[in-house]
Amino acid sequence: MQKTDTKYVPLSDQAKAVILGAILGDGSLKIQSKYSNAGLQIRHSETQKDYLLWKAAMLQEIATDRSINVQEPDGYSKNRKWRFVSKRLPALTELHHLTHQHNTLRIKRTWLNTMTPLSLTVWWCDDGSLISYGGRKGVFCTDGFDEASVKILARYLGVVWNIRTIVAPVGPKRDGTKEQYWRIWIRSTEELQKFLRIILPHVPLCMIHKTILLYKDPQFQQRWISEIIRLTHFSRDAVMAAYEKKRIRWKGF
Repeated sequence: MQKTDTKYVPLSDQAKAVILGAILGDGSLKIQSKYSNAGLQIRHSETQKDYLLWKAAMLQEIATDRSINVQEPDGYSKNRKWRFVSKRLPALTELHHLTHQHNTLRIKRTWLNTMTPLSLTVWWCDDGSLISYGGRKGVFCTDGFDEASVKILARYLGVVWNIRTIVAPVGPKRDGTKEQYWRIWIRSTEELQKFLRIILPHVPLCMIHKTILLYKDPQFQQRWISEIIRLTHFSRDAVMAAYEKKRIRWKGF
């Protein structure tokens, strides 16, 4: 049984930002019945091991020496899962009360307004994808939220970050568990670029592929690659390697 730390220590701005982004994506902030304080859990597949380790490094203040562990394949997946499990802390309970009701995440502007570019980065790296030919449009896969919640998220992006989006339904789910679900679409390349410029300074190298737009025009392509390098400070070689890998997957570029 994991110990509960009852001493209150405020979360750093960095940890809070990462947690807020994570609970919109692949993170879970819960108070289990046998504990008095909330704990954070994040899981990623083997292919996203480096991304999970990046998150863990950003969350060291709530970690233990056993926070990172590996879950072996089970009946639901043939791949191993990497997991981060935090301490159970009063500061996490405070954040839980802000973002949850009856231990269920509730999307409200009261806490969305406290999110930062780092929060958006984690949310995008978790649940955002580049789509369309060349990946010059984007989508947030908000499948776990109802229509009203997704519309609140979309309005938040528009009002706070000036990112125009469209909420549209998709469905049914392949497993048949849901007839219709809702996603946030960025259908303009200009709006997508605007959004990516906000998050690029915080994107880890292991997730840079989620910011690489592909163009047939060499000038447009080099312009965007140069912007990625400028905003991330990654080396040209590192960004070009990610670009070439993506270009090969998208035939025709």
